[in-house]
Amino acid sequence: MNRWLLSFLLALSAASSGDETVGALESRGFEIAAEARRVDVGFADSTAALQMVLQNAQGETSVRRLRAQTLESTDGEKRMMHFDEPVDVKGTVMLTYTHKRAADDQWLYLPALKRVKRIASSNKAGPFMGSEFAYEDLGSQEVEKYRYKYLRDEPCAGGECFVIERYPVETESGYRRQVLWLDKVEYRPWRLEYYDRRDALLKTLAFAQYERYLSKYWRAGEMTMVNAQSGKSTVLRWSDYRFRVGLKDGNFLPQHLPDAR
Repeated sequence: MNRWLLSFLLALSAASSGDETVGALESRGFEIAAEARRVDVGFADSTAALQMVLQNAQGETSVRRLRAQTLESTDGEKRMMHFDEPVDVKGTVMLTYTHKRAADDQWLYLPALKRVKRIASSNKAGPFMGSEFAYEDLGSQEVEKYRYKYLRDEPCAGGECFVIERYPVETESGYRRQVLWLDKVEYRPWRLEYYDRRDALLKTLAFAQYERYLSKYWRAGEMTMVNAQSGKSTVLRWSDYRFRVGLKDGNFLPQHLPDAR
């Protein structure tokens, strides 16, 4: 065999091996994400109370109080958030229909304007009510919304974690990629890094104070989003979780947002 042919065959073999490795890492990442989703379905519906603490770069804080409702569906989840305090945001309601393969539908009712505003896909990367959470962060994390790659195993706040990378399928996402830490036992998220479209670290979400409900479903009692570029942060503190309270599709209709309680 001549030297040129040998070199060509070796290069072809190396390229093929590299493709197989990439494919294996992608498959592994998808499997981990799918299992994390699988263990969290079946709760039917839930309600919870929230405290939202906004902090600017100078350390000044403001506090909001709101309520959340969630309903499982065959195509993602329906989620509603009601603001109760302070007075300037009281009565504001956010409604999200998450979808597995299509862009989420979102509506915002602003009592000062007395109208329901539909959130355009091009605006979903924007901040939600001045917080460090974007509109697109508020939907359920459907597996089909991303492509995946397994990165490594490493210790984390939840013990030993899988670290996977995911890439949004939605072309108008504000993120190029995200890096997620999931513990190996319960598949709970402990850390989520968001990278902007320039691939610079934008913000980091940390999960803490987990509790288990219905002997199966884990929920974080505290979620802290820190913006690495602005120095701002938002903390969500969850309490009074209740499951299977009997919510129906009729509780999540855009036209009923002005009367939502």
